[in-house]
Amino acid sequence: MTEKNTIDILKSLVSFDTTSSKSNLDLIEFIESYLNKHKIKSTLIYDSSGKKANLFATIGSSKERGIMLSGHTDIVPITDQAWADDPFHL
Repeated sequence: MTEKNTIDILKSLVSFDTTSSKSNLDLIEFIESYLNKHKIKSTLIYDSSGKKANLFATIGSSKERGIMLSGHTDIVPITDQAWADDPFHL
């Protein structure tokens, strides 16, 4: 992966407004699609509303030890915050 590709991916990820009161499914589907292009299996686990999901992916053998990366996709509301720049633009 080149530096330009990495920056492009980060720009895409930051552009999703996943404020905690909103759905995160557009972002999750973007990540799932990216993983699928690289033949990486993933599973979505939806919340009770069906408007949010967690994504679990396995890279490599399921029989050997591996590394798990964990993060969250929701952000705190930006309402009434004095942003000098668009917080959804890298």
